[in-house]
Amino acid sequence: MLWNKARPSDNVTDTRQSPSNRLPPSKKLVIALGAAALSGAVALGSLTAPQEADPASPPVSEVTPENTEDLDLAFVRAVLGDTEDTWRALFQSLDQPYPEPTLTLFEQGVTSGCGYASSAVGPFYCPDNQALYLDLGFFRKMAQRMSDFGAFAQAYVIAHEVGHHVQTRLGLSRPFDEALGAGHPTAGDNGLEVRAELQADCLAGVWAHHAQQRLNWLEPGDLQAALEAAAVFGDDYRRGNQTTGPMPETFTHGTSAQRVRWFERGFEQGRIEQCDTFSANPL
Repeated sequence: MLWNKARPSDNVTDTRQSPSNRLPPSKKLVIALGAAALSGAVALGSLTAPQEADPASPPVSEVTPENTEDLDLAFVRAVLGDTEDTWRALFQSLDQPYPEPTLTLFEQGVTSGCGYASSAVGPFYCPDNQALYLDLGFFRKMAQRMSDFGAFAQAYVIAHEVGHHVQTRLGLSRPFDEALGAGHPTAGDNGLEVRAELQADCLAGVWAHHAQQRLNWLEPGDLQAALEAAAVFGDDYRRGNQTTGPMPETFTHGTSAQRVRWFERGFEQGRIEQCDTFSANPL
């Protein structure tokens, strides 16, 4: 992935090695990607990346990171910057402004707008302050457990959390939000929480579609790696690696096949309206 083609975002705050963020936990909700008990690799089908120019997108200029000693930070800024460019253009097509989320890098734990979260939660989005939170140690752990957790697979993780921001701003996940606010159960196979997570996967695919049209930055194997990442986050894959085996009634993110299918759908179509997981039957 030629990520240095992207415009770096100014909305990244680096709080790594900042002990002031490590406070007692809170019970407030965060929307998390989650990554427990991940191991091995999943073989997935390949896709052909779209190559056409996107006339609605801003011009591209290749960027060289200012701080070459911290490529991790430069990478995160580049990916977030391109999500900003992509979603700004898509929101404009809907006659809406795109409020850019912030992204905070942290270590061990962080006090977010939704309360305290440890690194064990994984990358997450807090709707209360429209912010993403990421411990880069998550990427290092995934690289040790997957056959290829390269740059585009990491970009997919960030884009998934941005997808939660998009669905919140556009009201796409209203059934889940309303059920959550009313205290109704949302977990379970084909449940509202699963549908919200699959919608974020699809929106990540929409971003990837338009980013590739504009930047032509994907290299051989990039898309395969992102699909593999989507698969290992599936409830059946993660919980199948535990002694009890998969329990559909506890699913919160969708199966591996579902996550791959919805990311592919977003990538192939590049259209927000194709991501209506709440009306889809079956998922």
